[in-house]
Amino acid sequence: MIKTHILGYPRIGAQRELKFALERHWRGEIDEQALEAVAAELRARHWADQRAAGLDFVGVGDFAFYDQVADHVLLFGCAPARFGFTGAETPLQQLFTLARGVATEAHDDCGCGHASHGKPALEMTKWFDTNYHYLVPEFDAATRFALAPDRLLDQVAQARTLGHAVKVTLVGPLSFLWLGKAKDGADRLALLDALLPVYCDLLARLKAAGAEWVQLDEPILGLDLPGDWSLAFERAYHLLHGAGVPLLLATYFSPLQENLSLACKLPVAGLHVDGVRAPEELRPVADWLPDHKVLSVGIVDGRNIWRADLDACLERLRPVLERRAGAVWLAPSCSLLHVPFTLAHDAALDAELRTWLAGAREKLNELRILKQVLTGGERAVAMDLAAARAALAARRASPRVARPDVAAALAALPPDADRRAAPFAQRQAVQRARFDLPAFPTTTIGSFPQTPAIRAARAAWRRGELADAGYDTAMRAEIAHAVRVQEELGLDVLVHGEAERNDMVEYFGEQLDGFAFSANGWVQSYGSRCVKPPVLYGDVARPAPMTVAWTAYAQSLTARPMKGMLTGPVTILQWSFVRDDQPRALTCAQIALAIRAEVCDLERAGIGIVQIDEPALREGLPLRRASRDAYLDWAGRAFRIAASGVADATQIHTHMCYAEFNDILPAIAALDADVITIETSRSDMELLAGFGAFAYPNEIGPGVYDIHSPRVPATSDMVRLLRKASAVVPADRLWVNPDCGLKTRAWPETEAALRNMVAAARLLRDEAGGGTVQAA
Repeated sequence: MIKTHILGYPRIGAQRELKFALERHWRGEIDEQALEAVAAELRARHWADQRAAGLDFVGVGDFAFYDQVADHVLLFGCAPARFGFTGAETPLQQLFTLARGVATEAHDDCGCGHASHGKPALEMTKWFDTNYHYLVPEFDAATRFALAPDRLLDQVAQARTLGHAVKVTLVGPLSFLWLGKAKDGADRLALLDALLPVYCDLLARLKAAGAEWVQLDEPILGLDLPGDWSLAFERAYHLLHGAGVPLLLATYFSPLQENLSLACKLPVAGLHVDGVRAPEELRPVADWLPDHKVLSVGIVDGRNIWRADLDACLERLRPVLERRAGAVWLAPSCSLLHVPFTLAHDAALDAELRTWLAGAREKLNELRILKQVLTGGERAVAMDLAAARAALAARRASPRVARPDVAAALAALPPDADRRAAPFAQRQAVQRARFDLPAFPTTTIGSFPQTPAIRAARAAWRRGELADAGYDTAMRAEIAHAVRVQEELGLDVLVHGEAERNDMVEYFGEQLDGFAFSANGWVQSYGSRCVKPPVLYGDVARPAPMTVAWTAYAQSLTARPMKGMLTGPVTILQWSFVRDDQPRALTCAQIALAIRAEVCDLERAGIGIVQIDEPALREGLPLRRASRDAYLDWAGRAFRIAASGVADATQIHTHMCYAEFNDILPAIAALDADVITIETSRSDMELLAGFGAFAYPNEIGPGVYDIHSPRVPATSDMVRLLRKASAVVPADRLWVNPDCGLKTRAWPETEAALRNMVAAARLLRDEAGGGTVQAA
């Protein structure tokens, strides 16, 4: 028996309806009832899509207002005690407090009357190796669990009222604990015995509510797990099995490897495996999994937007079906949360390119075609198959894809193209003499608020309603304003504010050959934050400078150093939908060559500091340790190729955020950036401890406040964090900066926070003895 289903669906809506409703609610323009109505309409619409595509179940539980992991924190009643929830708050109030923090204490550090202190939001980090961010649960020895299932049960009732067969999606108990962070030395695994009865209670209630299946996502089975975590699966799932509802254990993103036998033997009704990331495991799983269990094969890529090679999918599936007497289900490899809602009619993509692509809705159709071929033959879907084959053939033969000049340029790079001329210590002395910065120099990560006026000007320019000259004038005015504010605040190293940029990857991709852009190919990054990844379909080249004119103009307005701001090759790769017809390492090297040319042009224009952001370096790390060294080798070389074409006196910065770095510190050090800035405020400088223990050799700027929260931190908060930083990193190598860019914030809170940050740096200088220049 062949059925089709999905592991999750994009929740933001075809036109980002959820994003706009959330932001209206946060601005106080709509109440919770109106927000809930938008959510209910979106769920109904998405379930209708799934039913129209012939899926045998609709998914319930994959919808979240902010993040599915944060939903589980509330579902299991384990919000950290520091938030002080009394039960009087609504579930949405609690959720948004976890996600965004709250300011509760007035202060007058800056004389602005903003609130500060309060409750910082939960830490945020990447969901495995994706660009989706989840909120990190906090556990301690006092953590208790208490089921709060009403919201999930209401969604089950809504789906059943609409006549749908329901499969509920949950994060499994082991993955939920693994994804959390232990505080005060707590043992996350020790909490399992307290958590499992709550899961059992929930499963029983879902069965009573009419759920036909429950999907338990355990992606950590694709990791190199400690032995005690692997052993815990058996006892956990024996207990969960007793709840009586059929369980589908779902794994994705990585091969099971040593956990394959374990996954097949667990007492569940079905197992989902990722046939895109681990196609070599389909036959072993088909052999090991008992026939009374369902085998769900992730056969359509849930992570990328390329149209499936249906013939290759069928070739991969048929040996599995030959081995199986039991039921086989077809699905995407993982949740479709990671791809756009649809690309079928996107007006920004040319007709040929559109035929190469598939969004979530199109992937549902691919499942329909595969099921039809396997159950009824090709005749009924002959036209669909012919269209898919023609699109694949056209893509392979297209002259748009391969460029001999790009291959020649890469081949011509000398062996030492990824090395600076002098070691860091020599460069540091030259740079300090050139810039003459104070101790604890202050800077920002790059972007400043993208105001309604900026967005309106950009939109008018794109529509052709604002001429190039008018747009240039408007952006120069915004740049001048950003420079003026930074000088008034007393920042030491300035940025131009990136008013002209729509997105840190899209902006560059629009100016590089080999990229295409959709009009509506949005995917959720976190909360209401959506990104529109470029479609990287061909060889990459830089036709002309991309940032030089804007940066040089900003530098002309000030005598202080102005940073050139670039996105690094690894991040451009990771945050794009990358071509799948050549190794990612080769594509990354092509991007690096283009960024190298831009760095050199900035230097020639008189820009002495260039920041090459690589927040996605950790994100791209393979989930299995055995594959990591090879990735870090080519990713690190790509960064160094981009950064190493300049003189010793040019200072190269990089920036990384919202990820754990301690396990790749040697690779980060090997990037040889003169200065690295990192996000550390949400972890209360915990992330910096690894840099100190490692004795990170270059300069570092640990973020001193969280830019994703609307709270304005007090100077005292930042002084405390800087003192913690000074305890693990020599003070003469410390910079002072926010966690990340400021594009999502408003100007009043931005100025207030930066004013406090500058004051904190000055207090630290006084404590250090009144030094005015970085020690040589």
